[in-house]
Amino acid sequence: MLRPRRAAFAVVTVATALTTMMATSASAGVPTDTTALREAVTADAIMDHLAELQKIADNNGGTRASGTPGYDASIDYIEGLLVAAGYEVTRQDFTFNAFRELSDPVFERVSPDPETYVPGEDFFTAEYSGSGDVTAPLQAVDLVLPPGPTASTSNSGCEASDFVDFIEGNIALVQRGTCDFSVKAANAFDAGAVGVVIFNEGQAGRTDTLNATLGDAFSDPLPVVGTSFAIGDELASLLEQGEVVIHLKTETLIELDVPTQNLIAETPTGRDDRVVMAGAHLDSVPEGPGIEDNGTGSGTLLETALQIAELGIEPRNTIRFAWWGAEEAGLVGSQHYVDSLSKSDAKDIELYLNFDMIGSPNYARFVYDGDGSAFGIKGPTGSDDIEQVFEDFFTSQGLASEPTAFDGRSDYDAFISAGIPAGGLFTGAEGAKTPAQVALYGGLATFAGEPVSYDPCYHQACDSLDPIGDGADAALYTALNAAYGGALEYNGVISNINTKALEEMADAVAHAVLTYAMSTSSVSGTAQASDQAMEVAGDRLGHQFRR
Repeated sequence: MLRPRRAAFAVVTVATALTTMMATSASAGVPTDTTALREAVTADAIMDHLAELQKIADNNGGTRASGTPGYDASIDYIEGLLVAAGYEVTRQDFTFNAFRELSDPVFERVSPDPETYVPGEDFFTAEYSGSGDVTAPLQAVDLVLPPGPTASTSNSGCEASDFVDFIEGNIALVQRGTCDFSVKAANAFDAGAVGVVIFNEGQAGRTDTLNATLGDAFSDPLPVVGTSFAIGDELASLLEQGEVVIHLKTETLIELDVPTQNLIAETPTGRDDRVVMAGAHLDSVPEGPGIEDNGTGSGTLLETALQIAELGIEPRNTIRFAWWGAEEAGLVGSQHYVDSLSKSDAKDIELYLNFDMIGSPNYARFVYDGDGSAFGIKGPTGSDDIEQVFEDFFTSQGLASEPTAFDGRSDYDAFISAGIPAGGLFTGAEGAKTPAQVALYGGLATFAGEPVSYDPCYHQACDSLDPIGDGADAALYTALNAAYGGALEYNGVISNINTKALEEMADAVAHAVLTYAMSTSSVSGTAQASDQAMEVAGDRLGHQFRR
């Protein structure tokens, strides 16, 4: 990505005097005053960008998913502003296999004791599942119940021999563990199964409703759904007493080789051999406009870039901003970008900063665990420095923060797997907020006796600037808005964005980007990929589990 030089925004050098706020990392070189940029990057301006993304979704079928006109219009909007600001902007073409559900799925227990399970709560259609409408007996496949003491004790469905007694025409009940879900589903299909129900394994952290992906190479024509450990365990218990009949119905479409793009923008000044990257995925899920996920990261990066130009900042190191496509299809855009780098170009990237969901309505302040001290999954050398820069910044502002794992769930994954130091911020998705986190960050841990997630509209149509109008629980969102003193309101309407969170996280984004852009030493260059990160690289594929 080396490029010829052209005129800078304006020849203005960022002051390095010690004033209100400085970088405190020992690796960051001369401390950089980031006050002016932080004050210039405001939640109000970012919300205005989100309003434009909402309009784009509204005009394009309610979505900004990669491969749709809504995504193309999103790229056009961001590119136009960046070009006008003087950035060197390029588009990177690639293709991916797009998955869509064409109708609501069905998962029912026909007998005994008929029960209809709720999509999005009790079960999810596995991404890249085939279509089918089947009613058939359920058959357990090599289950480990009660579950073993550690994750992947079960290898249910991982071997063809697990299906030696399987009756053709039945629906397979398999348990999470050991191998990719696609392997379990393919083995079931080869054994004559007409559908597959995969339930979570059962250990701590592996009990919730399973949102699984089979990967875009899966092509067997049968319905596959994921469910919780509790439902799977109940079905297994019923099977011990007699026949269980299940009804599964999925209607899906897999489009092959769908064209889409990444958008890359660079500062016209800065060392080509010392590139500071900051990225966010621009695409939404097909089900909604993706205003929180990931309009917040995309809008914050855009406003940071625009204000760097507006202030006439000339960075010592090149800043390369990226808006990734097809993240929701399995991190495709960022992986394509990293795969396309030459060894020399990869070595020139000093670090990568990732911002995916930074305005969750019931937020927490999460910093990626670069040194692995909290989760045992450390990033490449230098990732600990990035984590420290964010932690020190929040401490300087009197704000609490906590680590979140490098679990392969967002676009940093390709970078850490390639040995490039990485870090970033996150404010929470479908996980439940704890009472201890409420004490730190405000919000709600429960409502009407039920747990409350960081983002109750995660991956839904209500991830919008009008969640109540788009189907969210009005009482819950009214209570969340009250808990945060009206911080969810935009133009008088309760949104799915917490502007208090967005302001705090935008300050941290601006601070980290400028700190590393002006550093004379930065972090410790490109290193070998983290062995610990690679050990778990298969657990996540984008927003869904692959095993």
